[in-house]
Amino acid sequence: MSAEKSFYDSHDYPLASSIGYLVRQLRLSLVRCVDAEMVHYGLTDAQWTPLLLIRHGRANTASALAQEMGIDAGAMTRTLGRLQGKGLIRRSRSRRDRRVWTLELTAAGEQAAAQVPSALARANNLHLAGFQQVEFEQLRGYLLRMIDNGRHGCGARLPGIEAGDLSRGGR
Repeated sequence: MSAEKSFYDSHDYPLASSIGYLVRQLRLSLVRCVDAEMVHYGLTDAQWTPLLLIRHGRANTASALAQEMGIDAGAMTRTLGRLQGKGLIRRSRSRRDRRVWTLELTAAGEQAAAQVPSALARANNLHLAGFQQVEFEQLRGYLLRMIDNGRHGCGARLPGIEAGDLSRGGR
């Protein structure tokens, strides 16, 4: 085993300044910014995220969405019920497996999902204010490297990140 530097120690763990805590705080801040815009469409993070994932072909079943978002299937089923009640998605039985319901966006769901990328871009750009292009690329590279380290160290597929995304510098 290589003698790599350990940045944290269990005896003096700096919770409020740890990378994990800071990344979580950044995610919460980004979500708040996007949610502030998506409220005009009556959508929360729990609702606009599945719409976006369906729109981009990342998932088309409740279980695939739950895995992609890192939440339990019951919560996803309730969220999908709300989205269906708002007329944003429709469920239909899979032709290959009648036990599975496939999901697709309605015209209204497509319109709502189309608003998300611009809200995401504005939120990300707000948080990247003052960064130079080289700093942006370094930050993205560091984050991708940490994700890759986690994949290899924990041995688990990470929701939302495909192996090709890391090599392409995915967004």
